[in-house]
Amino acid sequence: MKSRTAVLSDPLLDRMLLSPDEIADKAEELGAAITRDYDGRDLVLLTVLRGGLIFLADLCRHIDLSLTMDFMAISSYAGGGAAVRITKDLDDAIENRHVLIIEDIIDTGLTLNYLMGVLRQRRPASIEVCTLLDKDARRIAELPIAYRGFRIPDRFVVGYGLDLGGRFRNLPFVATLKDEVMG
Repeated sequence: MKSRTAVLSDPLLDRMLLSPDEIADKAEELGAAITRDYDGRDLVLLTVLRGGLIFLADLCRHIDLSLTMDFMAISSYAGGGAAVRITKDLDDAIENRHVLIIEDIIDTGLTLNYLMGVLRQRRPASIEVCTLLDKDARRIAELPIAYRGFRIPDRFVVGYGLDLGGRFRNLPFVATLKDEVMG
């Protein structure tokens, strides 16, 4: 098994952008805010698989409320314009429930904007967004982000659920890739 130092020295990684401690502190801070804001409400945390799963798992342990969780999977594809397809839908109804979408990263916002439109048709009591990472330099769709962890530069990042071809999701930190990796 490689040590964390050996993984960080992977030739594709540039540098650590956010440490495990910084991420843990932010999850605790966001969890406290969500606990305060959703007290007394029927809360469902929803994330899009796979990237958001790690942040959701850590964040929910800092939310001191009764809540449920649900998951969706979507795929984006191009071909005569970009499109989004739901490949795994919610298991439970969200009508009259307070939905908080937990995202690992938001960049252009197009996919999340589409997803929020789909979910609004299901008549939740409210729908808000919590993201660990906000790459707002790439934003195309305007989105209301109620809970924001970190604003990050316009760099490709991996770790803590984020991947490159399936690799690096298990890193306990967020790292940038070397420029030559993304060409």
